[in-house]
Amino acid sequence: MKKLRRKGKFKRPQETRGRFNIGKTINKRPKSVYKREEIGHWEADTVESGRIGHKRKSSYCLVTLVERKSRYTLSTVLPNRKEESVTQAIIEMVSTLPSYMVNTITCNRGKEFSGYEKIEEALSCDIYFADPYCSWQRGTNENTNGLLREYYPKGMDLSLVTEFCLEE
Repeated sequence: MKKLRRKGKFKRPQETRGRFNIGKTINKRPKSVYKREEIGHWEADTVESGRIGHKRKSSYCLVTLVERKSRYTLSTVLPNRKEESVTQAIIEMVSTLPSYMVNTITCNRGKEFSGYEKIEEALSCDIYFADPYCSWQRGTNENTNGLLREYYPKGMDLSLVTEFCLEE
């Protein structure tokens, strides 16, 4: 029995979590945010667990929020990067702060931030989205994520990380 030849290269499906309409772009952010003159402007991102071993992939992730002026960092571990989980985590983390501490949040265009309207409503702040493939527009957060990677390198199972470990 002969096998049929495969034609063309197998292509993995691209992102399967759907699309969403972004809200305000980073260009509409107040100019005072760029100068880091006042407290209350945050940058948000997620840090994926990555591959563990040969084939297993963990769905756990860290959600990080970094205040631009003070570099104060809030982070938590989530079992997945779904929109509902990330939205709820951001609301819970930031709601512990006084209202004057949260004016804006800037995040990337990841689908995990598609619940931005719920966050804006719950925290009464504005959320802005960076341009695609322009990670330097959220440089404070990217640097902090790099520092976190020293303790939680790629390939580490983030399901083993506790909130107590993160606080240290």
